[in-house]
Amino acid sequence: MIGGFNTNVRYKGRMFHVQTEDSGKANPKIITLLYEGGVILYSKKMDYAQHVESDGLPEVVRELMELQHRQMLRSLKNGELDEAAGFEAQAGPNTQLTFDSPGRGGATVEFGDGLITDTPLGELIVGHLAES
Repeated sequence: MIGGFNTNVRYKGRMFHVQTEDSGKANPKIITLLYEGGVILYSKKMDYAQHVESDGLPEVVRELMELQHRQMLRSLKNGELDEAAGFEAQAGPNTQLTFDSPGRGGATVEFGDGLITDTPLGELIVGHLAES
């Protein structure tokens, strides 16, 4: 099992959390969740059973996790998850997406910078609470 990815995202004035996890070889699924305030708003699962016997399984799973994590962030940025987040859907991409990075003292960063983190969710939460 590979450690997960976590990203805090400020979108349209609200804070969201995107988390991607590997369920492990016994249950070969990658799950990415979109949260707001601890509530799951949207989820996406990917089965990777066809790769379980691969020699480079950890690398394959990590790449798939990164891909799915980035896709979720991109979908949020493009307004594709507005309905799930309770926003009215709008046409075209939305550029009002910024990231709050606990490792950077809560500084807002540009889209694409620091999307993936190896920081465990617990540490992210503690860092976020310490900044509040």
